[in-house]
This record gives sequence, structure tokens and C-alpha cells, in this order.
Amino acid sequence: MKSSIQRNIGPFALMLTGLGSIIGSGWLFGAWKAAKIAGPAALCAWIIGAVVILAIALTYAELGAMFPESGGMVRYARYSHGALVGFISAWANWIAIVSVIPIEAEASIQYMSTWPYPWAHALFLNGSLTPPGLFLSALLVIVYFMLNYWGVKVFARANTAITVFKFIIPGLTILGLMASGFHSENFGTTSSFAPYGWSAVFTAVATSGIVFSFNGFQSPVNLAGEARNPSKSVPFAVIGSILLALVIYVLLQVAYIGAVNPADVVNGWSHFNFASPFAELALALNLNWLAILLYVDAFVSPSGTGTTYMATTTRMIYAMERNNTLPKMFGNVHPFYGVPRNAMWFNLFVSFIFMFFFRGWGSLAAVISVAT
Repeated sequence: MKSSIQRNIGPFALMLTGLGSIIGSGWLFGAWKAAKIAGPAALCAWIIGAVVILAIALTYAELGAMFPESGGMVRYARYSHGALVGFISAWANWIAIVSVIPIEAEASIQYMSTWPYPWAHALFLNGSLTPPGLFLSALLVIVYFMLNYWGVKVFARANTAITVFKFIIPGLTILGLMASGFHSENFGTTSSFAPYGWSAVFTAVATSGIVFSFNGFQSPVNLAGEARNPSKSVPFAVIGSILLALVIYVLLQVAYIGAVNPADVVNGWSHFNFASPFAELALALNLNWLAILLYVDAFVSPSGTGTTYMATTTRMIYAMERNNTLPKMFGNVHPFYGVPRNAMWFNLFVSFIFMFFFRGWGSLAAVISVAT
């Protein structure tokens, strides 16, 4: 049973699992949240975040190339530091990753709550999802589950198609916002470049969703056991996904800061409150076509990330069974589809628990970032 893990993922598809994990709900909310905390200096926060994550990711890229294992992120600490540290590290890392699955579903429904319909507005009230909103979020998590249920080939094909689509939408968002009216004075004339000080920049790195977003680099490492030629494809996937995502996030931050009305910036950046930041900006600028695309992508981008994290956390549970810290049933791999289905069911149950206790993107993103 345990020899059924199959090496079916090529280097480009593996990189897209990393990029698909990084460009998820973070791009829909991250630019707004970072600017709210740090003002225009949020641009620096994204660069600092990428440098910090790269310092960690380069180590794991080398380990993933040398020891390509499914769920490798929970195996390496055991190899280097022994059973006790390996146990603590594995569980801490798994908790930080599995909690991303429900946050992606919550992000989609939170964006949906700004649709121009009364029933949609009732999905997200006073900063948290209502029972109908939670129900729809739970249905999305089940979709992520089903896309992984029938094997790694189905997952890889679905993820590649989703990632290509959500690579295009941020690009159109950047072009649309910049072309409709770019206010360069927002970067230092209307208010200072770092109105809340440089300490706020580091706060933004930790709590605005920047670390949360870049943490998706772990997906190629956790799927290394199913990669073809992992010695080359794992470093390519890890480094490539981070650098591509950095370019996208910095351009999105520039577009967001430049699109905001300078008259509103006089009162500071912290007072901006959006349920769907880019979509509401697009509507304010009469870019209805962009708003429609963003509302569609609010389901596509988080769903791609949620699907990927469902895959990677399943491999982490599988690896923890191999560490002898979970029952043998979680190490069973389906003989035909090549996926550990018992581990998938366990992750689905835990995702529902997180969803119940944290009912908004902002609250759960802060918890995940600090925990990570």
C-alpha cells in the first residue's frame, strides 16, 4: 500500500502548485491590509517578506531535492534534530498549513458578500461570516476535497488550469487600475511614504497576510515525493514560485496605492475598510468588467490554493504516520488513485473546526501568520 505514491508531477506543474498556493486569497486582500497598516511603505513589506521566506525556502528546496518525500516538511526536522523536535515541528507546521484550507473558502464567500443582492450581503456581517456564509464556505472546502480524492493527476491538471487563470486576473487588475487613473501623489505627497513608521512595515510583514501568502512555497516541497526528477524540479518550483509571486504582489500593491482617491488618503490609510478591496475599487472607478472578473476570480484563486493545500496537508499527515506519531490508518494509500484518503478525511474534519472558530479572512490570516 505504501509504495503506491506515484511520481506524476512535472517541473512546471510543480512550480504552479507553489505559485497557486502563494497567489490565493492573499492577493485579494493583502495589498489593502498591508497599506492599512504601513501606508505606501507596504511595498517594502512585501520585499522584506519575500527575502525572509526565501532564506527559509532555499534550505527546504535543497532538502526537497536531496530527500524527495511526500510531506517532506514534517520529515526533515526529525532527521536533523531527532524524534522530539521532529514531533513538535511537524504538528506546528501542519496546523499552520491545514488552517489555510478554510480561510480560502472564507475569502471567496467574503468577496461574494459584496454582490449587489440583499441575500449576498447577509453572508458577511460585522466582520464575520453568518451561518449561511459558513455553510457555503463548507461546501467550497468539500469541492477542494473532491478535486484531490481521485488522484494526483486530476489534482495537477485542475491546479494548472486554475493557476494559469488566476495568473491572468491579477495582471488585468494591475493594468486596469493603473490605466483608469494612477495617483502618484499617494506615494509620498498626500501623505508620507511611511506614515506609521518603519515598525509598522515589519508589523505588516507578520500580520497583514504577507508571510501567510508566501508560505505557499511549501507545497512543492511537500509534493516532492510525487515529482519527476525532483533534484531539478523542486528548487526550480520553490524559487520560481516565490520570485514570480513577489513581482505580482509588488505590482498589485502599487496599483492599489495609486488607485485610491487622494482626497481619502488625507485622513490616513488605516480608515479604509473593504469587504472586497479590488472589486470595490474597480466599481468606484467604473471598471465594471474588472469587478465582474474579480468576483469570478474570488472563487477561482482561493479554490486553487485550497485545493493545493488539501493535497499538501494530506501528504503531511501521511508523513507523520511514517514518523510513527499517528495511527497506521493514515499511512494507507489508495491502490489505484495513489492518494492517502484517510488523511484527507482527517484534514477535512479539522478544516471545519477552524472554520467554526475563525469566521473572517482577517482574523484567521493573522493567526496563521503569527503561528507560522
